[in-house]
Amino acid sequence: MQEHAMKHRIHSDTTTLGFQIAPMIDVVFVIMLFFMVMVGSMKVERELKTKLPRTNDLTQLVEFPAEEITIAILEDGTVTLNEEAFDSPKDKRMPRLTCTLQRVADSSAQQKQPVLVTIQAEEQASYERVIDVLNSLHQAQIQNVTFTVGSEPL
Repeated sequence: MQEHAMKHRIHSDTTTLGFQIAPMIDVVFVIMLFFMVMVGSMKVERELKTKLPRTNDLTQLVEFPAEEITIAILEDGTVTLNEEAFDSPKDKRMPRLTCTLQRVADSSAQQKQPVLVTIQAEEQASYERVIDVLNSLHQAQIQNVTFTVGSEPL
């Protein structure tokens, strides 16, 4: 009797399982869900329209003005031009800075010398304030701009 029960148990344990498709479908759905969630959290990079010099532009001599203009952007939003503070840290339009930059651009155009501006932003200065300064430079039609962070040039 015991022998018969043993044969029956061995026979029932040796059934082949085969390939299970349901767990594989579950894994595929989990992977799809992961990628769908990650696509939503990716940062979108904006394209800045910059004009790079061509090889024929490099052969021309560039004369720099004797004096360089330095615009500093402090952490609290204060903007200084050659160490003189301009406008309020909360004023986005910066009319005094824009007017001064316009006078500098007009003066350099009369002397036929380009204006060279260095923007020196502190490490914790807001990007929004840097954009405000760039907008003022654009309104004054000044295009030769160099960036530094702290005391290290970029």
